[in-house]
Amino acid sequence: MINMALEKVKMPLQDGASRSKNFDEVALGYTKEMAMEEAMRCLNCANRPCVSGCPVKVNIPDFIACVAQGDFAKAYAVIHESSSLPAVCGRVCPQETQCEQNCIRGRKGEPVAIGRLERFVADWYREHGSKQTPQISDNGHKVAVVGSGPD
Repeated sequence: MINMALEKVKMPLQDGASRSKNFDEVALGYTKEMAMEEAMRCLNCANRPCVSGCPVKVNIPDFIACVAQGDFAKAYAVIHESSSLPAVCGRVCPQETQCEQNCIRGRKGEPVAIGRLERFVADWYREHGSKQTPQISDNGHKVAVVGSGPD
């Protein structure tokens, strides 16, 4: 069911007294319920204008649909097909002038909070996702990283 609210779900913030005494993030991030509510604002447009505004072409409607259904692991997998840094992009990418600027919901009201949802998915995956390191087969090539140390 589509959430027809004109405004984004508000992101909880640290209060001023607390944040003046720590170096934690000011924005606290969405809860599971908040993320699902915001995801239900997506219209899942046929022409997907939000994807055209994304520099790495994340399949935004598909990952948001997964969030709306509560399948956060699948949402992460969809994002990870195009982006290796969703936690960073969800925080520092200028969504307001890229994907969110093209969101149809923004024509009447606020666009879907794509960056906030991406941040939520990445944070959820960090806490609940797979802890397995993928096995990579040895191909016989050696690699050096400049500045990696004296070895």
